[in-house]
Amino acid sequence: MTPELLDTLRAIVGDTHVVTDPAVTASYAVDWTGRFTGATPAVVRPGTTAEVAACLMACAATGTRIVPQGGNTGLVGGSVPLDGELVLSLRRLDELGPVDPVSGQITVGAGVTLAALQQHVRAAGIELPVDLAARDSATIGGMIATNAGGLHVMRHGPMRAQVVGIEAVLSNGEVLSHLGGLLKDNTGYDLGGLLCGSEGTLGVITRARLRLTPRPAHQVVALLGMPSVADAVTAVARWRDRVGSLVAAEGVLGAGVDLVCRAFDYPPPFADRWPMYLVLEAAGRTDPTDELAEAVAADPSVGDVAVATAAHDRAALWRYRDEMTTAINTIGSPHKLDVTLPLGGLAAFIDEVPGVVASIDPDATTWLFGHIGDGNVHVNITGPGAHDERTDEAVLELVAARGGSISAEHGIGTAKRRFLSLVRSDAEIATFAAIKHALDPAGILNPAVLNP
Repeated sequence: MTPELLDTLRAIVGDTHVVTDPAVTASYAVDWTGRFTGATPAVVRPGTTAEVAACLMACAATGTRIVPQGGNTGLVGGSVPLDGELVLSLRRLDELGPVDPVSGQITVGAGVTLAALQQHVRAAGIELPVDLAARDSATIGGMIATNAGGLHVMRHGPMRAQVVGIEAVLSNGEVLSHLGGLLKDNTGYDLGGLLCGSEGTLGVITRARLRLTPRPAHQVVALLGMPSVADAVTAVARWRDRVGSLVAAEGVLGAGVDLVCRAFDYPPPFADRWPMYLVLEAAGRTDPTDELAEAVAADPSVGDVAVATAAHDRAALWRYRDEMTTAINTIGSPHKLDVTLPLGGLAAFIDEVPGVVASIDPDATTWLFGHIGDGNVHVNITGPGAHDERTDEAVLELVAARGGSISAEHGIGTAKRRFLSLVRSDAEIATFAAIKHALDPAGILNPAVLNP
């Protein structure tokens, strides 16, 4: 990066928002897991869409590659400068527009955190129907760029289902803005849908128009001990169709709950230890407690049960699931494989994975948890070195062989880039490349992710 470009960027965003001190930029150059680390000559922090456009024009003119970054909560190395790219931090784009009560929509800046948005809209009695454990740091722009899923996908869908308008800047500085929020608009290509899940490779998202849903007046959480993974998957499949108030069904293996208890000195949830634990959440305008309780009581496979309706007590049950990622990181930087399986093969896959990993690396440990209601399993492997991908390859090959996807909600990033051909055909990958070239012909946007 030339001094002239730095001067140009300072003129655009202000001196204080072009950071070159390595002691400061280092935090922008490592992902949440600690597994992917790079370096950057500068972090640029624009405060408006116009400033983003001007920065991209300047970078395009000099062929300078950039990595757009939000809260940097990604888990596949997709938001860090792995090859010396400039970091374009979007955290200052934190505008929270007014809630439109008629349409049930809101326009927000890409740098708004999920937690800030939740607090803002809940005052109006509505909410964004996507929730993540990383809500305090994950940003809306990053969630759209990775098509984040989270806890409520089985009822409300991922981020793509919530985006009804988008504003983004292309690599040449041109601004695409389509924020009307019309529910019916068949005027050509769905550019917002294209940018969802593009991981910053096609454009830099600056604002979004989001669909909101009424905030439920009542919530209940149940923690269940289950005798097997198969019992848990089968039970959730029944409840998903029969319990209309069910919004989340999360699973953690017994070893994972043991780890969370050790890491944070939590008491075991029950006197008996169970091979599988389920966290269920039901919500509605009327109290869903009886509906959920009746469904759980009617299932003979359910073991121990704890139920909570008060907010503090609900959080106490959720922690056995929410703290899994943090607990795993206390014992080392994991290889994180976020995958989806057909529901009919989900239990068999979860039972099979630890053996597959052990056959490759006997010293590795496998941690499994995730969204049982939509088939999304987080396979975490501790033990292998950061660049030892033998276990990753074996697990992802198993996923592909079972008809699954190698990425459910975190994206491809750099971690899974070379494995994309396991689940995408040559024709599909060539189409990806053609779209990338059309929107970013110089290849300056997040060049180290997604496309092989």
